[in-house]
Amino acid sequence: MSSEVLHSFSGALQASLSVLLVIFYGVIASQFDLLDNASVKKVSHVSVKLFLPFLLITKIGSEVTLENAINYVPILIWAIVYSVVSLLIGQLAVKVFKLPPWVTPAIAFNNTTSLPLLLIQSMESTGILESILKDGESTSEAISRAQSYFLICSVVSNCMTFAVGPRLLDDDSSDSGDDDNEDLDQVTQRIKRNRQRRLGENGHTTQPDNNTDQHNDNEGQQENETTSLLPDRFHQIESQVFHNVHNTTHSILYQHNIHPSQLSSRTNTVLDIILSFLNAPLLGATIGLVIGLVPALHRAFFADSSSGGIFTAWLTASVRNTGDLFVSLQVIIVGVKLSSSLRKIKRGDDGDSAGYIPWSAAAFVFFMRYVFWPLVSVPLVFGLAKSGHLVGGNKDAVLWFAMMLMPTGPPAMSLIPMADVSGKDESIKMSMAKLLTAMYTLSPLLAVVVVGALKACKSAMNS
Repeated sequence: MSSEVLHSFSGALQASLSVLLVIFYGVIASQFDLLDNASVKKVSHVSVKLFLPFLLITKIGSEVTLENAINYVPILIWAIVYSVVSLLIGQLAVKVFKLPPWVTPAIAFNNTTSLPLLLIQSMESTGILESILKDGESTSEAISRAQSYFLICSVVSNCMTFAVGPRLLDDDSSDSGDDDNEDLDQVTQRIKRNRQRRLGENGHTTQPDNNTDQHNDNEGQQENETTSLLPDRFHQIESQVFHNVHNTTHSILYQHNIHPSQLSSRTNTVLDIILSFLNAPLLGATIGLVIGLVPALHRAFFADSSSGGIFTAWLTASVRNTGDLFVSLQVIIVGVKLSSSLRKIKRGDDGDSAGYIPWSAAAFVFFMRYVFWPLVSVPLVFGLAKSGHLVGGNKDAVLWFAMMLMPTGPPAMSLIPMADVSGKDESIKMSMAKLLTAMYTLSPLLAVVVVGALKACKSAMNS
């Protein structure tokens, strides 16, 4: 028994260290000026807007079918539950213990994409998942299914991050009664600015509103290597969609005899949040679900060419190859961002600009991310799996294993972009950078969680 535990721990530790090394390679790329902040923003933008949706299409589309779709229901429920619980705990801790506001997003939004995907991928070479495989199933098949589970969880996490994340860094005093009669047109403009900020956090530059006319006047005179090859009509699609949503909202309100000025600030905030959920990863996941759940499409995209897979060899292969770039590339970006943070700390000087982290805040984030959620998720999922109450997953130990790991691990790297969106000063951003550096350095501690989850899953299988 001890040798089995030692083997599992060794394999999990090697997988965790491989992730940490990929992060370190990003640090090296930054230190030798192979990647800078400007290029990383562009790479991060294309990763989130293109590579991740493509990865979601191929992973979810290939794994989800009408027969096993019920297995993904627990993932959606669990992702929403632990995220909401983390938000509530974070808000309570900030108020009771007077912690910095960034503590709430730090414990509510963990890295649910690049880090766990690469961790699971590394487990294929260590072979530690063999003890929980289905009869006749290969490790690569289990790895692919586990990654699809994590990607479904990441869709929920990304949507919540984009929708409510920046608001968590704002002071409660910002909500005043003077905004109760804010007009919907003003809300629309505010939502549009928020959408531009969210695009900006991924590296997409936006023009300020007061420079739009000047930008349009000079656009025809500044055709260079940045001039788009796409028709002008293509670039108007998003604005037209937003305009249609705005008009539809107006129509619905007027049909119910509600004037936009009668909307409260809370209602306006709800409208903002709803539109915030519309993002590229959600679109990719939706396309993947449609392809997976429609048998004719699933066969056309993922079956062998001889079995009706008319898109498999060319379209699906191209989308899969592009989507596979996301996993390692995103972890490299994490390393570059951490390197940039370390450089700022080194130049940091003393005082407020260096970013002070209260020990209580750092300890609380560490406790929630590496202690509390593992102690909750592993026994809870084990109990549900053993009793057979885990709907759709009573025969899939890989599902149990993925659910046990989902709430664990370091905070998401989106904390600093969220601070940018909220307009926070450099001291807060530096505090977050120091926190993220420490939390990712401690990521090999996930090996302990992996071993505990494996033992729990195997025990549930045997029972």
